[in-house]
Amino acid sequence: MTGKRTRLARARKAAGYTQEDLAYALDLDVSTIQRWEAGKSDPLPYKRPKLAHLLKVDRTQLDQLLHEQPDETASRTAGAIDTGEEAAWELARRVAASDVGNETLSQLENIVDELAVAYTTSAPAELSGRIRGYLSYVARLMDGRKTLAEHRRLLVVGGWLSLLAATVHIDLKQPSAARAQLRTADSLALHAEHDEIRAWGYETEAWRLLTDGDYPSALDFSRRAQAFAPVGSSIAIQAVAQEGRALARIGNRREVYGVLDRVEELVSPLRIPDRPEHHYHYDPTKAVAYMATTLAWAGDPAAEGFAREILARLSPSKDVAKWPRRVAAANLDLALALIVSDRMDEACDATGRAISSGRVVPSNHWRAAEVVKAVEHRELPEAKDLREAYEELVRRAFPPTL
Repeated sequence: MTGKRTRLARARKAAGYTQEDLAYALDLDVSTIQRWEAGKSDPLPYKRPKLAHLLKVDRTQLDQLLHEQPDETASRTAGAIDTGEEAAWELARRVAASDVGNETLSQLENIVDELAVAYTTSAPAELSGRIRGYLSYVARLMDGRKTLAEHRRLLVVGGWLSLLAATVHIDLKQPSAARAQLRTADSLALHAEHDEIRAWGYETEAWRLLTDGDYPSALDFSRRAQAFAPVGSSIAIQAVAQEGRALARIGNRREVYGVLDRVEELVSPLRIPDRPEHHYHYDPTKAVAYMATTLAWAGDPAAEGFAREILARLSPSKDVAKWPRRVAAANLDLALALIVSDRMDEACDATGRAISSGRVVPSNHWRAAEVVKAVEHRELPEAKDLREAYEELVRRAFPPTL
């Protein structure tokens, strides 16, 4: 393609469209229309029927507009180029052609980080809608013309978004949607040769299996994640921590302590990152939180100290909407540890704080239920109020359908 497509521009004007109007009608950026009319790129096949309709031409006429002959000067210049040289130039031009652009990709990469930070305090249903919108946008960009480097960056963005979408679906107890998003994330990561996303996918599936009570499979997937995890990465630590939680649920206390020692060794060189609440960035505070959960599940009263450390570090305000989820989880871990120590009044208080915070997502309801059942087993007077609070939590998450 050489020379301007003046006939395409004239057809647009004759149909009553500015470049901006036509771009809006086709759901494109105006720069794409400008590139078409400059002869620098072609409309993608799926856009051509609508383009022909808007310009009031048939497909044959549209093809003629798109294959407009270059002017005489351009023809003489092209004729002076050796055929092999012209082919090389054309290949280089096509490799560099793009309908995506660095600015768009940079914005999407920043959005992924923002969503990963928002995950810790946002309602899962609200976050799910935002992620769906961005995934739809990424899917449209996949159909556009882009460089090889841009294509890989887009695959990586799509992989992270699909991974986060799967995590939110797990929180909402939507296993089929979660598995579908995990398959998509793995496929995109495989094409992008991005082992970190693949490792996070296995770790996320391990968590889903933990919430479903399939502890042996959760252990298997946490170890698969470790096999893919790049050395020194956040997922390399997270996958080991997930292994410890699975072992705790299985009841293998001897191996649990060995895993906790490994986590401590991996975390010891880390500094607290600029954005510690980023879901895919590990930091020392998360290590303490995982220590609390793992020891609580293993029935070790030492979990109390770690849970209280989390509560002290995060210093929750009275505004529970600002609590990260780790605060609610730490209260549940504290409650389990207090039950082991037979301090039931304090355990009931900690459980009540967790439930009333609104930060216990559906995937963690079972953790609250364990404490409620333990209180009921002791036939304590607080059991009735705690059971009612728990059932109200479940009703809000899963309102009855008419």
